[in-house]
Amino acid sequence: MARIASRINKQSDQYRQNYAAMEQKLAELERMKNEALFQGEEKYINRVRKAGRMLARERIEMILDEGSPFLELCPFAGWGTDGFGTGGTVVTGIGFVSKRLCMLNSNVGTIKGGAIDYATLQKSMRIAEIAMENRLPTINMVESAGANLPDQAKIFNYGGASFREITRRSKAGIPTISIVFGSSTAGGAYIPGMSDYTIFIKNQAQVFLAGPPLVKMATNEVVDEETLGGARMHATVSGVADYMAENETDGIRIARDLMKHIGEPATFYSGNTVQEPLYDPDELLGIISADVRITFDQRELIARIVDGSDFHEFKPDYGNTLITGYARIYGYELGIIANNGVLFSEAANKGAQFIQLCNQNRTPLLFLQNITGFMVGRKYEEEGIIKHGAKMINAVSNSSVPAITIITGASYGAGNYAMCGRAYRPRFLFTYPNSKIAVMGPEQMAGVMQTIGRQAAEKAGIPYDEEQGKAVAAHMIAEAEKQSNAWYASGQVWDDGVIDPRETRRYLALCLQVIYQNPTEAAIGYGVFRM
Repeated sequence: MARIASRINKQSDQYRQNYAAMEQKLAELERMKNEALFQGEEKYINRVRKAGRMLARERIEMILDEGSPFLELCPFAGWGTDGFGTGGTVVTGIGFVSKRLCMLNSNVGTIKGGAIDYATLQKSMRIAEIAMENRLPTINMVESAGANLPDQAKIFNYGGASFREITRRSKAGIPTISIVFGSSTAGGAYIPGMSDYTIFIKNQAQVFLAGPPLVKMATNEVVDEETLGGARMHATVSGVADYMAENETDGIRIARDLMKHIGEPATFYSGNTVQEPLYDPDELLGIISADVRITFDQRELIARIVDGSDFHEFKPDYGNTLITGYARIYGYELGIIANNGVLFSEAANKGAQFIQLCNQNRTPLLFLQNITGFMVGRKYEEEGIIKHGAKMINAVSNSSVPAITIITGASYGAGNYAMCGRAYRPRFLFTYPNSKIAVMGPEQMAGVMQTIGRQAAEKAGIPYDEEQGKAVAAHMIAEAEKQSNAWYASGQVWDDGVIDPRETRRYLALCLQVIYQNPTEAAIGYGVFRM
């Protein structure tokens, strides 16, 4: 492989401006992280502390192996919505438990009793997808009041998929362990009910389809919570509990011990032979612009995330607005596809060919998106930009090797599709805090709508109000900016998290480790390529 020679000038005005602007973006990211750490009002926190119980995040810390990383997923789900706040009512992510890579879900019982709002459901569905695709055992730390009833119209019809996915994973030999820490009602009761293994905390876990008040209303039966659904009853009478733990620590111990008997320990490429990148990742703040209209060379990013800054570039002199090539991260081989400008026909064909090659040799793909879309105009339409772009989208759609996508800047139009956006199901998708996702840039969108307004007025034979057109355009730009930024996208669960560019290599290392635990399948065929 050839080492990438960095060409940045740290003393340039552009570098300094980029660095200052990205620092502001990272300050926003820190504020967002603090929002996501919220685990309920102080009175509910104090009540838990007084009872000698753990909070949701403490349970995760307790169950993880000492020194294990924790890749938190979808931490900003629900941001900007009218739900229960940033992150919803569940903390989710991947880490090591008894040397096995596991998906961890911990209900935040100190927020609305762990009830599920719409954002929490969307987050849970995404986590289930990741667990299935990567064959990750799941450990649920359950304390949930079930669906948030005011949200039932948004939740009920889709919520059943949560239970479906537990049993589908079980059929595929991917186990789920549920540790029930508190009251789990209705839908919350079906989480342990569908799981392969269940652990109930004595004098604490209470699992029932309907609590005492609803039972009284429905059947006129008077019964207390422990008799109706306590840990002892389920462990000795109903059989819903496989284990009854003495306390929370004991419940976590049982789960960790169980994991020793489930699957094989994860393997990791020997760090002794891994060479760190030649360049300081901190320099990425001066390379990447906070303004997505200002381009940067993605090779500079690649040089700061891959082993030894070594990159074997494929077709370097053809279709040069798309970079393709091979590299390693912590010894894991991957193919990289990165935007260095708008996609022309040559770049699209090159991308489609490289995706086919990676499928042929079963190499996972990393897409680095910074794309305004495909080139437009008469010349390019005559050259067949549609059919060439369709080839790349065809290749992405039918690729079978695992893919990871990172949006490093703009993600506009069909460029989002060709570069493996959310709809094309990459195994993981992360964004940088400067990123934008939309049909097109806000200014272009407003300009298009103004043009359409003028044409409509002309056809109707009435004058076009330029001042009103400018006001409407300004409003559209403001709305588009609000609905295309990284925080909005993450709040809608369009990504798996917003990350600091300097931590890209660390995120990719764990994602690749997850991916490489299972055999990679090669694509057998593709759809018809329009020649």
